[in-house]
Amino acid sequence: MNYIIGLAAGYLVGSIPTAYLFGRLLKGIDIREHGSGNVGATNAFRVLGKGWGTLVLLLDIVKGIIPVTLIGDACQLTSLGGRLLLAVVAVCGHNWTVFLQFKGGKGVATSLGVLIGLTISFPSLGPVLLVCLLCWLVVFIISGYVSLASVIAGAALPVTMLLTGQPPAMLALGAAFAFFIIYRHRPNIRRLIKGEESRVKFPFHKSS
Repeated sequence: MNYIIGLAAGYLVGSIPTAYLFGRLLKGIDIREHGSGNVGATNAFRVLGKGWGTLVLLLDIVKGIIPVTLIGDACQLTSLGGRLLLAVVAVCGHNWTVFLQFKGGKGVATSLGVLIGLTISFPSLGPVLLVCLLCWLVVFIISGYVSLASVIAGAALPVTMLLTGQPPAMLALGAAFAFFIIYRHRPNIRRLIKGEESRVKFPFHKSS
């Protein structure tokens, strides 16, 4: 019963469509009909502005932290397996939210939240979290592409887990999250190849 309640609660928390709700409340719009059409933090930045986009990003991260920490503790799912299952359902909730006909975001921010939450319970994940964050930041600053940074950071997740000697179950989670992130960025990857992807230009970037 604890597993049923915990996993259901974790999925529902992950399913909260933050960007969609903010679009409705702030501008009376369906964010899926604007910008990239994605229900995630990056599109919230484009459509709602930097301030609200930042809040959406933070809340999407929190959606990953809460299931593997608070819900895990409340439902006594404190083993490695229990926390990992909560991590999976939280990200699945964001990616396939029940509130929007099972069509959600790409899971990057919520995956980060899950990783933060797991690191709180399993400190050996600290280097993994740090490496993935640095990968994302470096690639984003150099390229200006959020999507490319997300794909590279996602791919780095299982590799870093392997190099830091994480248990097999954790490696499986890292591989699954990497697959989720890369798979859901397929349209972005195609646009990157064609040179059509939206880019954040920093002053040191050469004009194309």
